[in-house]
Amino acid sequence: MSRAPAQPPPNLPLPAQGEEQTSIVHVVAGVIRDARGRILIARRTDGRDLAGLWEFPGGKCEPGETPQQALRRELREELGIDAEVGAPLIAVPQQYPHKRLRLDVRLVASWRGVARGLDGQALAWVPPHKLPGYAMPPADRPVVAALLQPDRYLVTPEPAADDDDWLAGLQHAIASGVCRVQLRARTVDPQRWRMLVEQATLICRRAGVDVLINGDIALADALGIGVHLRAAQLPALTQRPLPTGSLVAASCHRIDELQLAESFRCDFAVIGPVKHTPTHPDATGIGWTAFALMREHTSMPLYAIGGLAPNDIALARAHGAQGIAAIRGLWPNRSHGEMLRS
Repeated sequence: MSRAPAQPPPNLPLPAQGEEQTSIVHVVAGVIRDARGRILIARRTDGRDLAGLWEFPGGKCEPGETPQQALRRELREELGIDAEVGAPLIAVPQQYPHKRLRLDVRLVASWRGVARGLDGQALAWVPPHKLPGYAMPPADRPVVAALLQPDRYLVTPEPAADDDDWLAGLQHAIASGVCRVQLRARTVDPQRWRMLVEQATLICRRAGVDVLINGDIALADALGIGVHLRAAQLPALTQRPLPTGSLVAASCHRIDELQLAESFRCDFAVIGPVKHTPTHPDATGIGWTAFALMREHTSMPLYAIGGLAPNDIALARAHGAQGIAAIRGLWPNRSHGEMLRS
């Protein structure tokens, strides 16, 4: 059966004809580490936009330059170092009041020289876990999340009759590299579900895995775990539902929902479905272009969901996502020894 082409989410502002090609400023930046694993950031000087904020060093990509060439040039001009540019980390589309920007961030594989602020900018070598404490422009904040937070977010499938099998599936997913989990069930008896959540929480905590529960703020608070808010819950909130230190996430489908989630200081959000998925056979995916346009309007880490699997992580990062969220794509088909594909 053919499907209608993907439509942008409601209230999503689209660029005018030709605007997307001509008005996006392409900026490249590098993640530079020293021998101690610290990461170099630079402070924006007086007289520039967002003066005083800290950022990953780099600059505009000039016409005719590849991102690698532009970053090498910028690091020579700004820091006096000769860098070997490595793999992409994330590309963040961001809307500012007076411009649209795409921050293309690359890992610096190696470098030679002594880094100095040749433009008069202050420099700081920062242990990675301390980066969130530095005030940064909106486009740089998702870069910090990409360095520190998981790139996959498992949403658990509905438990079947065998609780032990469901818990074993969770353990297998964690062993396969999942480090952030949303516990979700819609049809399970509440008493049975609470027992499953308690057991799943123990499994996650022992493995050092982030654990959130879908929708149930009271149970999350009682168990000391995070909560993943449904989009329909956001308008009823008046404040952040859990204290700082407990993760709060949200599912968002529109710009106003993202803005609500950010106003409640949610730690991250999930957007989708990006692709068509068997879980919602009547829903058409919004596509990566619409995802990136939504990405422009928030600095929160965003996971893409909908028909995605681990081999989509690089594509998701290229559109500004923290990574992927999935049920089938991250839940093990243990009879075949591999993850189910969405």
